[in-house]
Amino acid sequence: MRMAFIPLTSSPHHHSLSGFHRTPLTCTSNSTPSSSSSTSRRPLSQPITADSFRHPIDIRATRLLKSLFPIEFLLRNILSIAEYSFYLDNLSSGVLITSTQLPHIHSLLTSACNSLNLKTIPELYIRSNPNPNAYTLAFQGRRPSIVLHSSLIDILSETELQAVLAHELGHLKCEHGVWISMANLLVLITESVGFNMVFIERVKSAVSQWVRSAELSCDRAALIVVKDPMVVVGVMMKLSGGAGGSGVVGKLDVKEYLKQVELYEKESKSTLGWMYRRSMNEGMSTHPLPVQRVKELIKYSESKEYKALLNE
Repeated sequence: MRMAFIPLTSSPHHHSLSGFHRTPLTCTSNSTPSSSSSTSRRPLSQPITADSFRHPIDIRATRLLKSLFPIEFLLRNILSIAEYSFYLDNLSSGVLITSTQLPHIHSLLTSACNSLNLKTIPELYIRSNPNPNAYTLAFQGRRPSIVLHSSLIDILSETELQAVLAHELGHLKCEHGVWISMANLLVLITESVGFNMVFIERVKSAVSQWVRSAELSCDRAALIVVKDPMVVVGVMMKLSGGAGGSGVVGKLDVKEYLKQVELYEKESKSTLGWMYRRSMNEGMSTHPLPVQRVKELIKYSESKEYKALLNE
């Protein structure tokens, strides 16, 4: 059975046992936020738990699956084997970031871990790849780790890079690799047992909705760490329309991108727009549309729930 990572950028959905994620990033501003903004932050009002920032759909699905502890035990053992293979692959083909190897990036990681109350700092690797992305196994085993593509580092400011790291740490904090793997396994069981096709499609749709909600949870984790929604929006904008060395990245404007988000909201209210939006939401995509992620993030940044975390 094929295993799949949780990418930073959207990729076709696979019914995989491990359910790793990669999450797309797509935003940046004309005036790139300085790295100093990541250090001048107000302390959080309380220690962060996974449920502190989970999307409501993510919370409900996870609590339901936690009741199936025999399957959880089996999956954790399988994922521990996958984790070691992941470790060897990165150790052999990537560059390990430490306090003495690119220490400024390692510092961004440790700071984000502290903000999200993660006791274990995951290993961080850079791998050469022209496609800007980041991913994690999303499993807090013996060797949790995150991988950054070299091209991603090239197009982001330090604060934006920390937002990416925080997003991936959100997956680790929530252990999405465990719970989404379990959900995918249950889908396979319903298919093999021979349930009614209508029921199977509803289960698949529910799992896909949850996977997309998990990405929204981790966008929230990024916001909790950098405390500036425009930084996270900037990441999404850059991943959507930037490219290293093109000269375009530094000229992208977050405010203009937000106008585009509002335009999409307006256009999606038409009959054709509504049909398109529904087809994307009900499809098997692992990630919400970038403009929808931005809309959800801005909404969360203005919520009482988020402001309570910041003790505002």
